[in-house]
Amino acid sequence: MSENKALGALLAEGKTKQIYANPGDETLAYMVNKDAITAGDGERRNELVGKSRWSTVTTANVFRLLNEAGLATHFVQQIDDTTLLVRRCTMLPVEQVQRRIATGSYLKRNPGINEGTRFEPVLVETFLKDDARHDPQIWEQDIINMGQATAEEIEWMAEQGRRVFEVLERAWASVDVTLVDLKIEFGRDQAGKLMVADVIDNDSWRLWPGGDKTRMLDKQVYRNLKNVTAEELQGVADRYALVADLTGKLHV
Repeated sequence: MSENKALGALLAEGKTKQIYANPGDETLAYMVNKDAITAGDGERRNELVGKSRWSTVTTANVFRLLNEAGLATHFVQQIDDTTLLVRRCTMLPVEQVQRRIATGSYLKRNPGINEGTRFEPVLVETFLKDDARHDPQIWEQDIINMGQATAEEIEWMAEQGRRVFEVLERAWASVDVTLVDLKIEFGRDQAGKLMVADVIDNDSWRLWPGGDKTRMLDKQVYRNLKNVTAEELQGVADRYALVADLTGKLHV
């Protein structure tokens, strides 16, 4: 890679990544992925050897597609196997989820909806990032009351989220994989501009090859494990590696 990586101070650390300052440019930062995989608000945690590389490749490939589609993102370039150069952002403490097909937690919150119900247009929901409260769903007025965004910005984020989903939905369809739902996050760069940030990797979506839930490729396989054995973790690892490879073949 053309960028010479020189990590500055550790700015933030999450369950699966670390953010470091870029000593040469305070508007940029380095995102370094870890091999950790978690579920249940972090209650289940394992090391998935290779995940840091697969997450880096997947995120880089996905964000390149989004940048090419004209979406505002923090992604600049991939530096090495586990590091991305990104615009330094202050993250909003919310997650946005776009749903094309009803499944998973949506059904638990909406028991009258049948699994497989298709949303047209894509349904957009927002959740507060708070493991202790199990990431509760929030609404526009909650975000305004927290001082995180204006009504106009919230509308813009919903529109951007749908655009992100539609770009990636077309891309995954090009390899006969159905994008069922997708989680993204937003941040503000040093000038205060909102943009799609954080990672979009195999923890961020549901992927069903040929629309077949029994063949899922995403993190839900890990969530569904009754007992985590070395063999079962290898099965999860194989899916993460496959997804990383497939993202290099996506086109819109």
